[in-house]
Amino acid sequence: MEVTFQFDWAAAFRSIPHLLPGIPWTLVISFGGLAIGFFIGVFFGLLRISRLRWMRWPAILYIEVFRGTPILVQVLFIFYGLPQLLGGPINALTAGIAAIAINSGAYISEVVRGGVQSIERGQREASLSLGLSRTQAFRYVIWPQAFRRMIPPLGNQGIISIKDTSLFSVIGVGELVRQGQIYIATTFTALEVYFMVALMYLAITWSLSIVLRLIENKGLVGQ
Repeated sequence: MEVTFQFDWAAAFRSIPHLLPGIPWTLVISFGGLAIGFFIGVFFGLLRISRLRWMRWPAILYIEVFRGTPILVQVLFIFYGLPQLLGGPINALTAGIAAIAINSGAYISEVVRGGVQSIERGQREASLSLGLSRTQAFRYVIWPQAFRRMIPPLGNQGIISIKDTSLFSVIGVGELVRQGQIYIATTFTALEVYFMVALMYLAITWSLSIVLRLIENKGLVGQ
């Protein structure tokens, strides 16, 4: 018996109002986690290039552990495992933000390391010869140039983190995928709903890519 299937555009568009509440959750988790992850990444990235071995090794351990394990495992550990250690529950939103923060922080650490080390050694030496302290040389000469070079990989990490939020439906976070699952349970229109979910993720990441490209091209950061 031949089975035919026709994509139901009407069902796809009907799902939009039910999916929209998931967008704020997706944005809060991804950008909240990225903001925290940036500071974590800067901290461990600078430790990573320290001349002192006892400062480098904690950074190396952190980076390798959280880059080498899936973010899904990390969020499950935070949501289900940490409460057993802490003696109290962790809500899904906090777990999602924490997972994005520690995971993106590990990748951002390497971005920071690469960005700082890409600046020619002569610039630091020239800054010191002009009377700047090491801290001033880093703050006013090295870091602005390094940060400008970090913008493309930081943007890529932002896009990856936004997409990673789709995994957090397993802990009940009401992001786009979770909203889609709830709607599919009553309408049985999985193809149409997940198609719209994919389009919404694409719209978010594409918008972020455009903004980052404008920042990079117009030189709004790092001058």
